Amino acid sequence: MREGTLIGPIIIAIGLLVAAIAFAVVGAVLETADGSAELRMSRSEADIASLEREVGDLKKLMSELQEEQTRLSEEQALAVARSGAPLSGQLEVSASDITGGGDENFGPSIERMTEVGTLDKMAFNQGISQPRNRIMLEILGHPRSSYTQDCAPVTQEKLRALMETRQVGPIKVTMIRPALASLERIMTKLEATEPEVHAALGTAGALCARLVRGSKRSVSNHSWGTAIDLKLEGRLDGFGDGGTQFGLILLAELFNEEGWYWGAAYNREDSMHFEVGVETLRRWQAEGDL
Repeated sequence: MREGTLIGPIIIAIGLLVAAIAFAVVGAVLETADGSAELRMSRSEADIASLEREVGDLKKLMSELQEEQTRLSEEQALAVARSGAPLSGQLEVSASDITGGGDENFGPSIERMTEVGTLDKMAFNQGISQPRNRIMLEILGHPRSSYTQDCAPVTQEKLRALMETRQVGPIKVTMIRPALASLERIMTKLEATEPEVHAALGTAGALCARLVRGSKRSVSNHSWGTAIDLKLEGRLDGFGDGGTQFGLILLAELFNEEGWYWGAAYNREDSMHFEVGVETLRRWQAEGDL
């Protein structure tokens, strides 16, 4: 779907309907000059009510189309950001073949990292454990029955019931509700302490049920709605280059405070990636939030 293809005509249609409502009101006022004013006014009110319902329906349709555009935009950005060694064809892997026993951490460690990159690995994620597939499957189960390299819907009913799409500060994302509540606290702190970073923030994707790019046996944590990729001023952080945008370092401090694990610590550095840590997931589970 090309962005704006349907929303433009819908906006025009809403404008025409609003104009029709205004015309009906003016007509009703003018007609009050003759002896059947009350009858005409009653008919005009009925016409206005009908037109208002049509406007409401069109607004609802426009909102749904905007949400779909946002979802497609997130998926496209995520695909670009995570492009790795592609699998031949469209290999589909059954959930039963993924047990979490063979988690992969792709690529050799960065030997010559930038000073910022080295600092990231040493100073962050203290006391926070990376949530590998074994833990995710134990706590939340498989999001769906099979996976490919492409985003697909979550089909597990219990997990789907936890999902919600919400505007969180400057970004709109779909995640599980405890993660959204945590993300809201992070965004509130960010706006108060680093308003320029808050204003520049964008998302490169959140919910996306698929395999890890280049893998045949590891499920991406985006599949559970517990991970998010962030960008600044519309730019993605370089993937696996050892460097990190300064704004992401400021963000990492806030995410760590909320118990999220920062992807800068991966063997193949992924500084724009944040995911809920094991300890936080366990706490949510114990509190009945999952």
